[in-house]
Amino acid sequence: MSNVITGEAVVLELRPASFGVRALSSMIDVLTNVALLIATFVLLAETLDVGFDAAAARALAITVVLFFLVIVPVAVETLTRGKSLGRWIMGLRIVRDDGGAIRFRHAFIRGLLAVFELYLLLGSVAFMAALFNDRSKRLGDLLAGTYSMRERVGVMPKVLPDIPPQLAPWVKLADMGRLPEPLARRTVQFLSQAPKMIPASRAKLATALANEASGYVSPPPPAGTPPEMYLLAVMAERRERDFSRLSRQHDRAVQRGARLHSLPFQD
Repeated sequence: MSNVITGEAVVLELRPASFGVRALSSMIDVLTNVALLIATFVLLAETLDVGFDAAAARALAITVVLFFLVIVPVAVETLTRGKSLGRWIMGLRIVRDDGGAIRFRHAFIRGLLAVFELYLLLGSVAFMAALFNDRSKRLGDLLAGTYSMRERVGVMPKVLPDIPPQLAPWVKLADMGRLPEPLARRTVQFLSQAPKMIPASRAKLATALANEASGYVSPPPPAGTPPEMYLLAVMAERRERDFSRLSRQHDRAVQRGARLHSLPFQD
């Protein structure tokens, strides 16, 4: 797994494609391009023999080869932000090393080197390059600063915590301000990782986070409430209130849409 830290200090977990999946994806793309190339030559065979001299026929043949092996892959990869037929089938996407979408420059470098790597040398250079890096990059990826990312990754749904019963009467009546997003993210991460932490570190971090959150929640919890239980109640109630607020906004939007599509506004 590859971790990318964004400008907002959010850690993104991106899964590079394995060598086998990349190889199969590239094989699908190569076979598709070659099949289109052969079909085009078959359709143009009679025209090349009759309507062109030898020099013009060679120029047209080179143009057709460049069109299907370079121009088409580069255009598809640019317009789809890193997809192709093989990658669509295998659930992959080409992204930059920082996890962002690729641009024409990246697709052009990869497309040019693909002719050398995949077609002229039958993938041998790509195979050797992929063996010596942890993201299975071929030479075009190394020069373009890209790699292949798995998009279809099974993710286990997180179990959302419930409000502790003993704190439900207090938290339901508490005046809860909007927690800053950095504090909310750190609290969620702590609650998910707490069972794996050392008890001393767990208690220390829970106390620090509870002290920060207490500035946005009033009145204080009942005396003797453990900091971790306090955080659990606050985050669970925050989730419930956000869900209720968004549900009300959705209902209002649906009602406005119904009015706009009713007479006399409907077509």
